[in-house]
Amino acid sequence: MMGACSVFMTGCAVSPVAQICPKGTGSPMRVYELYFGRAIDGRADLTDAEWDAFRNTVIIPNLPAGSTVLDGVGAWLNPQTHTSISESTKVLVVAVPDTALSAQAIQRVRTTYVTTYHQISVGMTSQSSCGSFDPE
Repeated sequence: MMGACSVFMTGCAVSPVAQICPKGTGSPMRVYELYFGRAIDGRADLTDAEWDAFRNTVIIPNLPAGSTVLDGVGAWLNPQTHTSISESTKVLVVAVPDTALSAQAIQRVRTTYVTTYHQISVGMTSQSSCGSFDPE
């Protein structure tokens, strides 16, 4: 435990360990969750039609193998005003190969939303996983 703390605290990079998936659990993947706030400064919240257009023109072309969108209510601390904000949120969940191309596609989706709707950010979490979309 001490060795791990020492490496972390000194900022040394540790090479990632290749994900090994037990038989029957699929292949290595990276699962991303993106959090898209729908509150837009100076106007009404992003409409369902606007979200659908964004999904059709940005998300699907960048992540054509598929994704899932969930509705939620998010809360976050605005770093500029230091106030907590609660807003309607779209959560995009996508499992993709853990490659540089996949990471670039995710970043294009995030950047396009931020630019198009004048957002501070699109939140993101990611984790290594095993997965399969085959019927076996």
